[in-house]
Amino acid sequence: QVQLVESGGGLVRPGGSLRLSCVASGRTFNTYSMGWFRQAPGKEREFVAVIGWSGGSTSYADSVKGRFTISRDNAKNTVYLQMNRLKPEDTAVYYCTANPSYRNPNDVDYWGKGTLVTVSA
Repeated sequence: QVQLVESGGGLVRPGGSLRLSCVASGRTFNTYSMGWFRQAPGKEREFVAVIGWSGGSTSYADSVKGRFTISRDNAKNTVYLQMNRLKPEDTAVYYCTANPSYRNPNDVDYWGKGTLVTVSA
């Protein structure tokens, strides 16, 4: 069993930055790929980014490529999402995930409860 707890959400102006964190419980953290998804009001949940177990492989949705960076610290059981040049359309609840495979980020074993990011002037 893996429990995921996100933090770092909040209100930010367009063009600003936020860093989300997700702390995982359990000793198996470094065997999982880790991901971020988001769900905007009235929309379906969508993939944002994923990182392999070693941190050497990453993949991003086209909508965030070049603005968001996913990283992980296996010593701290933590995965991060650095979000720069935020846009109003980035407003959503962001969810951390634990994935058995980096190659299929939609295959999720565990979900966090989410943290709200609001981008507004």
